[in-house]
Parts: sequence; structure tokens; C-alpha cells
Amino acid sequence: MASGFATGAGLKIVDSRTRKAAFWFRNDDDQVARDPLYRDCETPPNPALFTARGLSLRVMSTGQARLLVVNHGGREAIEIFAVDYRDTHAPPALRWQGCLAMPAGHIANSVASYSDGTVIATVLTRPGTSITDFVRGQPTGGVYERAPGEPAFRLLPGTELPGNNGLETAKDDSGFYVIAFGRREIVGYARRNTRQPLWRAQAPEFMPDNIHWDGDRLLLAGMVRDEPACGGVRQIINGVADGMTCHRGWAVAQLDPATQSFSLVAYGPPDPVFNGVSAAVIVGRDLWLGSYQADRIAVRPLP
Repeated sequence: MASGFATGAGLKIVDSRTRKAAFWFRNDDDQVARDPLYRDCETPPNPALFTARGLSLRVMSTGQARLLVVNHGGREAIEIFAVDYRDTHAPPALRWQGCLAMPAGHIANSVASYSDGTVIATVLTRPGTSITDFVRGQPTGGVYERAPGEPAFRLLPGTELPGNNGLETAKDDSGFYVIAFGRREIVGYARRNTRQPLWRAQAPEFMPDNIHWDGDRLLLAGMVRDEPACGGVRQIINGVADGMTCHRGWAVAQLDPATQSFSLVAYGPPDPVFNGVSAAVIVGRDLWLGSYQADRIAVRPLP
């Protein structure tokens, strides 16, 4: 599954054997099955506007899963989809079930969930803050939570970090991990008390963007912090943070939450046609890289 961070880019499904992508959600009649639990939106996302960002998939039973998608197209919401892949001879079926609206003025970045259906989402910059603020190390974002049946998301106290970005829950539902992009930190929290982090771990020489479980591996991906081709570290020029359009090298690492230690999976130099590395997944013996800037997925063999 792949999101598309542009108007109408929507949600795509990729065949890993042929490496071909196709639009997945087209708002066909058989792709809508309302669930009253997700009642904030009366209609599915408009495919012409659907701007998909963060993704999170949770297997519910054999061959069935719930997909959460951050949407900026026409509304700021977490779209909820049911995925059915029990028929191994056909592409997985996708059905929109509803949405959970973000608080007014708040733009979600990443999303994750617990096994009881509770949804959490990050906001990179809350109203009144900016990207430049978190590059300076100032708190700008937060983690927001909404349990089943609750009327709205609420800010979890103590989660205001410099650029709350990637997000993932612990395997045992005991807490979550969130990336503070402005500090290159992964911050661990307990689920029941978020007022103080459990731990902080700074990524070595790269800027992790996304964090996701890939089987039993907790993978992080991002751009090189100090890139000579771009004049070094990210700069603030005339009071505005550099837009990171200069092509930087990239790195993918695995994090052990128990020890807060990193192990390098792969890295590479700047690529003239692929910048903004933000996510990674291992498919067979290949590493697939996502980007928040490029119009493609990059694939390279694992070392």
C-alpha cells in the first residue's frame, strides 16, 4: 500500500512482483461499507481531492485488516478502511468505513492504533507554530488520542515535541514511539501516563521521518543530517527553515526499543531522481524506500 502526498494522489496498491502501482480507492459502490463507529464523515473521500499521508495497517483476523489513512483532501481526517485479502487469487478488497475528524486547525502527519481500536495521530505543527520553530528545537506538535466511542481527539499531555512526526505503537499495547523531527529523537511513552517520556534516543547522523514495524523489526528511514552536497546541516535562512529540496543521502536503521540501540540496515548517497526518503519496508531481499517529495518508490537489493 502506498499513499500520495499531493492533491488527488490518493491511495495506491502496488504489486511487488511486477512493481506496478494502481489507484486503489476509486469510490466505487462496492468500496463503501459504513461503520457507525466512525461517524464523523457522511461521505467517502473524493478521489479527485484525496491526499493521503500517513498509513497504518493492523491485522484483525486471518486475511482481514484495518487500514488508517491520514487525509488532507477536502478535510483533515483519519480515513478508516477495511482490507480483505482472504482471496489469494485476487487483489485485496478495500472498503471505506468512515472517518475520524482531526481537531479544527490541526493537520495530522502519522497515525497508529492499539488492538482495542484506540487511534493515535501526530500533529507536526500545532496552530501558531511553524517548521522553523521545530528546527530551532522548540515544541510545535503533539500526539492526539481517540478511543472507540469518544467524540473527539484529545492531546496527550507531555507529548509536545519539536516536530512530532513518525508514530508507532508497542507490540504489547503498552505505549508508543514518536519521532521528534527537530531533534532527530525517537521518544518512548507509556500508554497510561504520557506526562514524562520513558526514554529518548537520538538517531545517529540521519533525520528519521517514519517509524513502523516490519514484522519484528522496528524500522526508521530518513535523510542524512550533515550532507556536504547541501552545505551541511539544515539551515535557517532569513528566519525560514530550508525546504530540504537539495538532494541528501539517506539511511535506514532498526531500533531496539528495549535497549534504545540502533543498527544500520542500509544507506546511500544523494540520488538525482529520488529525494526526501521518509519510509522503508523490506520486501523479500529488497529494500523499498518511500519519499515525501519523489513521485516514485525506490527499490534496491539489501546488502
